[in-house]
Amino acid sequence: MNLEGRRQSTNVDDRRGRSVSKAGGLGLGGIILAGILYLVFGINPTEIIEQTGAIGGTQVETDYTPSAEEEALAVFSKQILAGTEDVWTKIFKANGLTYEPPRLVLYNDYVQTSTGTASASTGPFYSSADQTVYLDLSFFTSMKKQIGADGDFAYAYVIAHEVGHHVQYLLGTLQDAHNQMRGKSEKESNKISVRLELQADFYAGVWAHHDNKMFSSLEEGDLEEGLTVASKIGDDYLQRKAYGYTVPDAFNHGTSEQRARWLKKGFQTGNPAQGDTFSISYNQL
Repeated sequence: MNLEGRRQSTNVDDRRGRSVSKAGGLGLGGIILAGILYLVFGINPTEIIEQTGAIGGTQVETDYTPSAEEEALAVFSKQILAGTEDVWTKIFKANGLTYEPPRLVLYNDYVQTSTGTASASTGPFYSSADQTVYLDLSFFTSMKKQIGADGDFAYAYVIAHEVGHHVQYLLGTLQDAHNQMRGKSEKESNKISVRLELQADFYAGVWAHHDNKMFSSLEEGDLEEGLTVASKIGDDYLQRKAYGYTVPDAFNHGTSEQRARWLKKGFQTGNPAQGDTFSISYNQL
């Protein structure tokens, strides 16, 4: 991606170097388990944390010096966040709405959220409780090592996807979907979750379309990087990698083919109205 001269968002809370001591409840093994459940099944880590009572940890400043590579990723993340702010502000305004950007929290190892303590092993996530995207930059290194997904646009897609959940929150889609999940079987709840995640993928594509139009940010091969990572975080790919088989009823993010297709559709159309994943039948997703 070409980000030379691009501004960095100031809507960032950099908590790297602050360790968190937990107030009991969920131990290290449990936090790692929460991360596995999130990466493979998409279960929100904050839900696990709330259920086990690991809340109210204490943050302590530590001696921490980020590497040059990590610092470059921090600058990159702030530039991508700024890009999402510019794009979604313009789109919302064109539709008579006001965009309120999410906050980005950068951390390492553990972080205290509004609902509990989360670990870097959970991966990036969005919390509607405080309208914040949480990101440990080491996740990008893990992407490369664990699933072979690399490249600046691949990383940008991850951030834009989480911001996509914030867009859903502002539009009321996220709340409606969560309300629909209540009282549903796990299988039916998972289907609603798939619709949410595929729409967030679509919104990431919409952002890329407009960011490139506004700033000429994409370079040759960038979209392919995004499609590659989308295909490698599909439920079927992750379950097959973890267990050697798939459990379709447990899918709650979408298959590799679905995720890549909706990301590409968002990029090609650039039209948020084309990303209604809730009105079509499940088999058409």
